[in-house]
Amino acid sequence: MNLDLFTVTPEEKPLDSLKGTCGFAGIFKEIGIIGDSLSSGEFEYHDKDDNIVYHDMYEYSWPAVLERLTGTVCHNYSRGGMSAKEFYESWAEQNDFWQWNQAYIIALGNNDVFVLEHPVGSAADIHPEHPEDNPDTFFGNMGRIVSKLKKIEKDARIFLVSMQRRGEEMGDPIICSIAEEMKKMCQLFSFTYLIDMSNDGPVYDEEMRKTFALGFHPNAMGYYSYAVMIGNYIDYIIRKNPKDFFEVPFIGKGYKNKDVIY
Repeated sequence: MNLDLFTVTPEEKPLDSLKGTCGFAGIFKEIGIIGDSLSSGEFEYHDKDDNIVYHDMYEYSWPAVLERLTGTVCHNYSRGGMSAKEFYESWAEQNDFWQWNQAYIIALGNNDVFVLEHPVGSAADIHPEHPEDNPDTFFGNMGRIVSKLKKIEKDARIFLVSMQRRGEEMGDPIICSIAEEMKKMCQLFSFTYLIDMSNDGPVYDEEMRKTFALGFHPNAMGYYSYAVMIGNYIDYIIRKNPKDFFEVPFIGKGYKNKDVIY
């Protein structure tokens, strides 16, 4: 048997190999997913007056697909229109979403930046041990969320998801600059990784939406494809950093194997 199938080759990029099972993404027992309409499975339809109506259909969301593909329980804490600010300040507490999980996937930014026009800030806004000092920016609130999750479970594996480019002259440079700051953010917290859809994912432009969207939001195939990409990106991260994931079964249990040196 060729063990190279379970490792990362020198030239391999995160989404070069797409496994139907999402590979090692299935090592987790429970994952909590924090996001906006992309994570809540939002679909668009027209009412009798031809107005667009937005409807969250969680059973078709990419977290639901990821759960079916991997067998991992995915707790979906998302909602259409969600922002990092709202999630931290009210939504999570109101819905009892500050819950323990082995891992968390955080996919926010579209509403913060392009809808609500909150200040973006930078990774420099984040004070991991003193989140109360973070300014009220996108990165300040993202930092507050991760600090809170790390308080719930210090060894939780955190996956930040950057936004996909849209093929827009004005928006894409902003999206890519945010991804660069997310890379810096990952260095501020233990066991925190970037799923860089800005640079490694497909461009969610008009041509892609012809097949994978229903309006602006994805259709069922689009959500399924996104789940496959997210799951396989996590598989790539695990294959690239295997020691970081040796003790996943011990998260929250206080166990330690002295032979694991990070």
